Amino acid sequence: MASQKALNPPAGECRQCWYHAYASREAHKHLKPREDCPACVDHMVNGHGNMIVGG
Repeated sequence: MASQKALNPPAGECRQCWYHAYASREAHKHLKPREDCPACVDHMVNGHGNMIVGG
């Protein structure tokens, strides 16, 4: 399971970015070596949308 740090981003931080950064192995375990994460790529291209955590 992901660490508490990965599951509890600070106010104003994007939940997806925070989780994929601090629980990277767990979030990306389904990927092959050097394969891009489709969720991360989509997130980078399309922005954060409503994933920003309110303060």
